[in-house]
Amino acid sequence: MNRNIVRRLVQVLSTLLIQGVVLFAAAGTLRWRWAWIFLATGSALLVINFYLLPRELIEERGRKKKDAKRWDKALNAVNIVPTMLVYVCAGLDYRLGWTGSVHSGIHVAGLVMLFAGSLLFTWSMVSNRFFSTLVRLQIDREHSVASGGPYRLVRHPGYVGYMAMSLATPLALGTLWALIFSGITCLLFILRTALEDRTLQKELAGYAEYAAQVKYRLLPFIW
Repeated sequence: MNRNIVRRLVQVLSTLLIQGVVLFAAAGTLRWRWAWIFLATGSALLVINFYLLPRELIEERGRKKKDAKRWDKALNAVNIVPTMLVYVCAGLDYRLGWTGSVHSGIHVAGLVMLFAGSLLFTWSMVSNRFFSTLVRLQIDREHSVASGGPYRLVRHPGYVGYMAMSLATPLALGTLWALIFSGITCLLFILRTALEDRTLQKELAGYAEYAAQVKYRLLPFIW
């Protein structure tokens, strides 16, 4: 198996493991049913992605990217903080009962939203073989504009799916306080969308024409 594919598999599995460790460490117990369900859902989504995504895209997402935009590297580094704080806050909330009792329907709604957001993210990756983890002009892969699938509706559908997953995570885990950190992640991705869209319009041939046809970046009729 290609080493970049192996690297990507290690990355995503490590992320899932870290999520679990942080959740249960902050909660102070392994007896947290909804955390186990959340992690099981995440595992199922990883399996779905592995079988649906083209191998060349998995390889790209696992490749070291020396030519990625510096501002995107900075935004991704900053986003690690609120992302991890979601799991810390969720675990502490479970331990200390900040949110209080949460109806199981909220947990289920969060899991459904998480699954739907992930499927949109996956659909976006399947529809765009240049969907890298960092913004870069992929001259080595003959980068071209993706305009099929969900890209017919908005210019950055993968980010819509990611933000939905971020907001769904606290609900799935039964914590309202962690929505603060999910909101910060969403704000960072709105900024990332604006910067990436401006970069693509300047540097990717055909993107300005595509942007003239698909007018909205994230939400139809809004932005």
